Formats: sequence, structure tokens, C-alpha cells
Amino acid sequence: MATPPPPHGPHPYAQPYGPPPVGSHPPPPTAPHPQQPADAHPQPPVGPYDPRPGQPPPYPYDRQPPLHPHPYPHPQPYAADPGCRLCGARPAVQATVRGHQGLFLLMRFLSRSGMFCRSCGLATYREMSANTLWQGWWSPLSVAITPVTLLMNLGPRSRFRKLAAPVGGFGPSLDPGRSLLRRPVALLFLVPMALVVLAIPTLFVLGAFVEGAGIGQSPTLAIGDCVRNEGDWKDQDLEIVDCGSADAEYKVTRRLNTSKDVCADGELLADLTYSPDRMTISCLAPAR
Repeated sequence: MATPPPPHGPHPYAQPYGPPPVGSHPPPPTAPHPQQPADAHPQPPVGPYDPRPGQPPPYPYDRQPPLHPHPYPHPQPYAADPGCRLCGARPAVQATVRGHQGLFLLMRFLSRSGMFCRSCGLATYREMSANTLWQGWWSPLSVAITPVTLLMNLGPRSRFRKLAAPVGGFGPSLDPGRSLLRRPVALLFLVPMALVVLAIPTLFVLGAFVEGAGIGQSPTLAIGDCVRNEGDWKDQDLEIVDCGSADAEYKVTRRLNTSKDVCADGELLADLTYSPDRMTISCLAPAR
């Protein structure tokens, strides 16, 4: 009669909590931990593992894995957003606001960079732009640099206005105050600019009026007119006067229409600007 195979396991007939079977070898003693005294008792395993008889634990007793591998097992809500640099509120955006000062022969380029919330960003933009409006014109190059600086600040301003209202933070947010065009310093810039804009068409109108009225133009001399020269003969300034008055110095006697025509002896030549076609020369004889 065949003998049945024994049950599985190294000690099939051992009691679960009794002494080890005869002939079995006890497990070798483990070396004490470097920081643990030699006579100290080994610590029970830490963790969710519950050892069973005859099965070694997955980790040595002195090398149990930590319960939480990361000191912050749950993600922090604002770990990626440092907040506003002035008040700590969120949401915030990275931006650079610029300013300019003209100091006659010197210039100063100003800037503030960092994370800004909506309120602090608008307050910084309006303050630096308002100061630039009245401080940025007092040097030759600043006349061109100041408009460029104001245009560059429009980019950060647009980013600030897209943010939601700031929340949280370690302090109160800055007050944006009045808009840039409603501040008194902006009027110091807008009033002169408005005068310049109005002066340009005014000058065109005055120029057309002066040209139509003949003001400032040289008079056209006709034969028989008497003139008085207010300048020298290299830079003539002839003015038509009454021939019977004491101011009459010269009288127009003829025009040189061809290259063969010449003035008589003792006569002077009038400038071409006083002829009708600006091409012929008039002869001027002394009136007395």
C-alpha cells in the first residue's frame, strides 16, 4: 500500500505558536543597528505589514519604509504662484513697468519688475506713467524716449486688467486711484499737446492768408514808379512811394527785355524779384 505524500511546507506538523520542531535550526541572530545598543531588544515591525509564522518581513525591522514618502503628501494650492510682490495676493502676473526722467543733460531709466496683482499692478503703472508725463521731457533725447516709454507700459497695463480681483495676501493691496488721464499731471502734458495740434492747422491758414494778401512779398515795379530802398544794394528792400514825396529816391525808367538792352549811365539795376516775370531787370534812375 502506497504512502500518501506529506503536506506542503517545511514543517507540516508544527503547531502555529508552539516551539520549533526537533532538528530545525533557529534563525541566525541579526546584527544590532549601528545606533542601537547591543543588549537592546529588537523593535517590532512598523507599518501595515503583519508578519505571519514562518514568513520574514519584506523589510528589516530597522529599515521600515516611511509612512509618507513626501513631507507634503497633498499638493499645495499656490505652490506655483508666489503671489504679488507688494501684498502677496493672488492671482498675480510677471510684468515690468517702466519710467523715464529727463535731467537736462542727463537721463534716468526707471523700472519695477516682479509679480503684481491687479490692484498693485494698476497702481504702479499709473504712478510711474504719471511721473513720466511731467518728468520725462527735460532733455533733448527724452523728447523721443518718453513717448516710447509710455507706449511700452500699455502691455503690462493690459495684462493687469485681465486679472481677477486679488484675494489673500499678507497685506492690503495698493489703491490704483484715478485713471491716468484724470490726474492733474496728465493735464500738464495734454494741454501743450492740444495747443500744438491746434497750432499746425492755424499756421497753414495764416500762411495761405498772407500769401493771398501779398504780405511779405516783393512789390512788382512798373515803369514810372518811384521807390525807396530800405536796405543796401546787395540785399535790396525796395518800397514803392509817391514820386512827389521826399521819400522818393529812384524812378523806374525802363526794363531790359533783351540781352542787348542796357541801362543808361548812372542808373542802377533792380533785383529780379521786383519784375513781373522774375526774369527781367528794371533800371532805376535817381529821382532828383
